[in-house]
Amino acid sequence: MTVSSISRRTLMKGTALLLASTALARQALAQAAPAGGRLIVAADSEPKNLNPAIVASNGVFFVASKVIEPLAEASFDGKDGLVPRLATSWEGSDDGLSVTFKLRDGVTWHDGKPFTSVDVAFSALNVWKPLQNLGRLVFANLEAVDTPDDYTAIFRFSKPTPFQLIRNALPVVTSVVAKHIFDTTDIATNPANNTLIGTGPFKFAEHKPGEYYRLTRNENYWDKEQPKLDEIVFRVLPDREAAGSALEAEEIQLAAFSAVPLADLDRISKVAGIKVISKGYEALTYQLVVEINHRRKELADLRVRQAIAQAIDKKFVVDTIFLGYAAASTGPVPKNAPQFYTPDVAAYDFNPAAANDILDKAGYKQGADGNRFTLKLRPAPYFNETRQFGDYLRQALAVIGINAEIVNADAAAHQKAVYTDHDFDLAVGPPVFRGDPAISTTILVQSGTPAGVPFSNQGGYVNPELDKIILQASETIETAARTDLYRKFQQLVVADLPLINVADWGFVTVARDTVLNVSNNPRWAVSNWGDTALQS
Repeated sequence: MTVSSISRRTLMKGTALLLASTALARQALAQAAPAGGRLIVAADSEPKNLNPAIVASNGVFFVASKVIEPLAEASFDGKDGLVPRLATSWEGSDDGLSVTFKLRDGVTWHDGKPFTSVDVAFSALNVWKPLQNLGRLVFANLEAVDTPDDYTAIFRFSKPTPFQLIRNALPVVTSVVAKHIFDTTDIATNPANNTLIGTGPFKFAEHKPGEYYRLTRNENYWDKEQPKLDEIVFRVLPDREAAGSALEAEEIQLAAFSAVPLADLDRISKVAGIKVISKGYEALTYQLVVEINHRRKELADLRVRQAIAQAIDKKFVVDTIFLGYAAASTGPVPKNAPQFYTPDVAAYDFNPAAANDILDKAGYKQGADGNRFTLKLRPAPYFNETRQFGDYLRQALAVIGINAEIVNADAAAHQKAVYTDHDFDLAVGPPVFRGDPAISTTILVQSGTPAGVPFSNQGGYVNPELDKIILQASETIETAARTDLYRKFQQLVVADLPLINVADWGFVTVARDTVLNVSNNPRWAVSNWGDTALQS
């Protein structure tokens, strides 16, 4: 049994955390790892769209990142925290109006057709910019992609676009799809969104709903040393408590994203043949938030939102729901992003008495049953912690006279209800901070996002001043000025509470000790697993 630095402090370290081994040592280990075998992994959900070029979320990346590749991936050792994938280099112009990518030669799609710059241009202009939940912000000002040859793609922007942002976003928003598969089709409904054809180390083989996804070895992968495995099977286990039992019974070999509940970690860490690993999530800080539907009259009132914020005991949430493996949040940027984070924001200390007083003075009187009004509360089903917080929030709101009726649903139904139908008053969401506020954070509060875009501002919140700051930051090239804008962004968000940030947390991976090369990059669970191997 091995425990790899499983501590509250390690879980919350920032993206600068390095593995103890050197890059050369990791490379030697990966090359020496035995080849072959089937890796069986726990999966807790089945996304309705498995294409990461459209839905850039970890639930999608978990499976799809082995099949569909980005231009670059996160790295502990690479320059600027990146390592090449389909791009071998990238360079921004001084005026912020272009970025030039040199692409990898000798790459083929899983159907045998060659990968070229045409695929990158098509993906950027036809998928990332108009369709992707995050790409529509990162590439908002992308107007053209020049392809002077098969292995050069020059992104041209109508307005200055920070190269820092493009570079930081590469692992998350640049999953490349094949033009010949999607061109002349309705991209959003193309069956290839769920029967993936990519360039990655594994090919999509089959999906049996409710049971498993199966990926098989890509014999023609551009990295001739990879993949090590013959097959990966993602076994669908929605009940997270089942993951620990399956690991102990050797029915599965790996469970990522804290699929084994935090409450079970101490016990399972003592089981022979199992290792608990807290590295590999440094670029994925999850944020527990209360999403708010501002179409609801009461919730459009800032005083009500302030009362709800004061009804939440963040310390209790961190200590009891997360067992200390989290940190209380102060706003939309976590503390482990020091380049952007500021503590200089409004504070809403836990104070139910003050919350009740606010509501009384605002005219929301309690009825004979003690209730002021009733809200529909939808906890995200992805994690035990989001579901548990939903139960806690219902109780916390009852203390201030708000009756919250919980509506539970599976992942697909929850996403449709919240992000398409707007059938909620409050929702518990777990968005991810990925190192830059423009990547998956500003989208939570920026107005104008069309219905159906997941993990975005579907609460109908509009704040012209906040929108202006977000727009300015997206066009500010100078790093210090851009940083200052994002500090003002935090202050405005916390003051006006379009949503309520509660806690920031990381994850753990639990694996059999026969699984090699685990957690060797800051986005390991959602990377390609090309060098992951099984000890023979």
